[in-house]
Formats: sequence, structure tokens, C-alpha cells
Amino acid sequence: MKTIVIATKNENKIIEIRAIAGNLDFNFKCSKDFPAIGEIEEDGETLKDNAIKKAKLTALGTGLWAFADDTGLEVDYLNGAPGVFSARYAGEGCSYADNNAKLLNALKGVPLHLRKAAFKCVIALSSPKGDITTVEGILPGMITETPRGTKGFGYDPIFMVDGTDKTMAELSSEEKNNLSHRGKVIRKIVPFLPRPFGASGKL
Repeated sequence: MKTIVIATKNENKIIEIRAIAGNLDFNFKCSKDFPAIGEIEEDGETLKDNAIKKAKLTALGTGLWAFADDTGLEVDYLNGAPGVFSARYAGEGCSYADNNAKLLNALKGVPLHLRKAAFKCVIALSSPKGDITTVEGILPGMITETPRGTKGFGYDPIFMVDGTDKTMAELSSEEKNNLSHRGKVIRKIVPFLPRPFGASGKL
């Protein structure tokens, strides 16, 4: 069974990725299984830059195939912010609740029709030699005025998915994985996974 390293220590991302890709015949490991790699600073100017850096350094450091995602929430009214800074929007070491509170405060008094937003996710897949493939997924929606729901993580409680009346935090895991930006990019990356698994696996 081929091993692929998920280049993250974020437990929520690991759970989501394994749930979406669980029917593929891979042994999925993650960054915490390889402590020698250490922390990889996400200092790129774009989501793509960060995803490529994490995937490549993880693959070269382990000698295994690796993929990394970088995800950002882009709010139209805020000219695309928080974007690449989504994870640390409220400052280094901030919590999900801190980020949500800052975003809601930035949109205080803004009517619902002007609160359009989109989750953007980029996955970079790296071969053990550092050859890179990238794919992108986008999920449109809008920012609610108050948090709703108890599932998910990050901005999920304040992001209402287009075509539904639910926030991401109100969706079941199955519903979220079918709709989400991360689900979309994982399905897109399948054909590029090391053969024969990528050729035969289906999501």
C-alpha cells in the first residue's frame, strides 16, 4: 500500500481529508508522524505558494509522496480579506472564535446581500523528488450576522453555503464533504495520485 503524507498537523483537516479520501487504497500519514521535519512557515503571498512549499518540503524530507492544502476565506466587501491570512486573521496564536469575532466586527452593519464570500482551497501534490501538481476548489457563500451550528471548525459557523440555508457548521459531515471546497480539490487531485491507485480510485 502506497503511503502519502498529509502535510499538516491540524487534526480537523486530517479528519476531513481522511473521511473524503478514505476509500482510496493509501496509507495516510501526517506531519506529526515525522517530527524531524519541524514546523513549515506559511510565508507565501498566495494560498498556492503555501501549499506548494508545505507539500514539497514534506515530500523531500520524508522521501514519500505528500500533499498539502492551504485554504482561505475571501470576503468581497473586504476586498478579499482575510484571504491568505485566514488562519491568523486575529493575530498569531488566535483561536477560531477570535477570527470569527474579528470578521463579524469588520462586517458589523453590512447588509446580507453585501456579505458575499468564498472559501478557496488549493492542494499541492508533490512526488518524492519534489515534482508538483496543484488543483483549486472554490465554495461560494455569504457571511452570517451571528455564528450558527456546532459542527466543523474555523469559519464554518459564520459561512452560509450558496443554495442552502445552512452554515457549514450546521451541515452533517457527509453533506459538508460533498459540498466543500476541500472535497472538491481532493476529488480533483485523485487522477494525479501515484498509479495504479490514482487511476482506479474513485471519490
